[in-house]
Amino acid sequence: MGMTDPIADMLTRIRNANKAHFKTVNVSMSRMNINIAKVLKKTGYISNYDKVRKEKGQQVLEIILRYPDAKHTVITNIKRISKPGRRVYVSSDSIPKVLNGLGISILSTSKGVITDAEARELNVGGEILCNIW
Repeated sequence: MGMTDPIADMLTRIRNANKAHFKTVNVSMSRMNINIAKVLKKTGYISNYDKVRKEKGQQVLEIILRYPDAKHTVITNIKRISKPGRRVYVSSDSIPKVLNGLGISILSTSKGVITDAEARELNVGGEILCNIW
């Protein structure tokens, strides 16, 4: 049976692995998940990501999490905003700030998957996928 929301699955796996202080987490491979991982790496929330083949030949996306020290985590929380049952779209002038600019929103726009700051700079709106702080 197929997965209803692969983005929410990816974010939940990252959230749970982050709280358990895992070094890596494997998520399902999709173009959207790769683009979200690119944004997370560019903004410094994860160390790296890589495409890995499992023993059955299936590809997964391995995300290497980032920690400043043994007690603290870089990612405090991840929240899925737009869901399959309720899509959330915003225009370029109404993109909300996450924790007064301390966090980021990841948007799916006509220019690709980008952060809220890049969307404001490019003057494009789109679908808010998630908030990370």
